[in-house]
Amino acid sequence: MESIGLVRWTPARMRARLTDVIGVYKAAFLDVHEPDPARAAIERTMHARRHAERRDLRAVAALLPDDRLIGFTYALPGRKGQWWHDVVSDALPPEDAVRWLGDCLEIVEFHVLPEFQGQGVGRELMRELLRDAPQRTAALSALELPGSRARRLYASEGFVPLLSNFQFPGSWVEYAVLGKHLTHTEPVQEEEPRSRKAEPRAGRAHGADGRRVRAV
Repeated sequence: MESIGLVRWTPARMRARLTDVIGVYKAAFLDVHEPDPARAAIERTMHARRHAERRDLRAVAALLPDDRLIGFTYALPGRKGQWWHDVVSDALPPEDAVRWLGDCLEIVEFHVLPEFQGQGVGRELMRELLRDAPQRTAALSALELPGSRARRLYASEGFVPLLSNFQFPGSWVEYAVLGKHLTHTEPVQEEEPRSRKAEPRAGRAHGADGRRVRAV
């Protein structure tokens, strides 16, 4: 059983670990869903590097005691002029666009290495990412696979479909766009991370409510 800790990363720290971030992304998603994973990884590296230049980035990493990255997620506040924000906003009815994207934390990436999936790591990453977020809502896009592990996780965490079978410009892949209303609580002072024991795949997922993590 391996101890896993959650750490909030500053933009600078994410830039420093970008190779590891893309490595997890490739193993967890690109190798499974992309016809040319290597090329897709290069493209996503450029996007992630640009995102990590923003001071308002929120990022959370799941690390083993030896500092190995096994999962990560990051998000940015939505705003006009951002590609994802504008495409989704235009696809929604105007009143829904205002309701869901007017003050939204847009989750850009969310991945866990395959060998650590089904152990509650993803749930803890998601909860820590959204804990004390000042935005009114959170939103993301996920592959249109309603019975997948990721979709079941999102549904259990309160995400609801805003768009179904949606195709982004230039792609034939169908996505679901999901949104969640955030409940605001008082921020928790950050300190050294508590670690957890990785559970067997059949084990019950543990939440991360109230988990205190350090920022680096």
